[in-house]
Amino acid sequence: MKIYIDLIILLNFFLDFILLLSVNIILRRNVSIKKIVLGALIGGLSIVFLFTKISSTMLFAFKILISILMVLTTFSYRNFKYMFNNLIYLYLLSIILGGFLYYVNNELSYKNVGLIFFHNGISINLFLVVILSPIIITIYVFKSRKLKEEYSKEYEVDITFLNNKTINLTGFLDTGNNLYDPYKKRPIVIINKEVLGNYNPRCILVPCITVKSKEFIKCFKIKKIVINGKEIEDECLIGISDNKFKIEGVDLLLHKKIIKEIEK
Repeated sequence: MKIYIDLIILLNFFLDFILLLSVNIILRRNVSIKKIVLGALIGGLSIVFLFTKISSTMLFAFKILISILMVLTTFSYRNFKYMFNNLIYLYLLSIILGGFLYYVNNELSYKNVGLIFFHNGISINLFLVVILSPIIITIYVFKSRKLKEEYSKEYEVDITFLNNKTINLTGFLDTGNNLYDPYKKRPIVIINKEVLGNYNPRCILVPCITVKSKEFIKCFKIKKIVINGKEIEDECLIGISDNKFKIEGVDLLLHKKIIKEIEK
């Protein structure tokens, strides 16, 4: 069996570069490419120690040390929490990428030692690693950033109806919700009809201009609304939506005006 050390170092550098770049994007660290390359070089050259005779405990400790060195070289040290978050995301992405590579390896029935693949020389799965690794990490980065942005717009909402019944819901800040009732200029929060259950409020019809046409939406008054533990002082109306929201787990589409109030 032939193992090409230079090829292994290059491959390891490539994977470490992808991982560090992904951490940089997800956590918005805004470090230069030069620092990412330097951190990846440390990780790439460390692969040589896998071929030295040391105990598994020492090897594990060495890998931890190299990871910390990579993070410190790439992102510098500001405080422990900053460094710890960088390290955790590096390991998280490594697990995802490592699991993907393990899956590819098993599916193609190639032999491997750790992340070192071999099959009578350079095998096809090496090229798959180079091609598919950036793709799988890019998908993960995109999805995690999108999820992070969505969760940053979610709020815990308690609504107390006029009959003194209080329900706990999940609200989402819909920047496209600019609905006001034309009578008193009250902001309108849209609620999923299903969460009302047997509650039948007394409604008023409020004109609403949509992309397609001008419609009327059923709205009702409430006793109070509390968002993330803060009661909203300004009066608002609750509009009833007959359609389920596209965002999973969301019961309310909040108005940006009332969100500005809690962020003061």
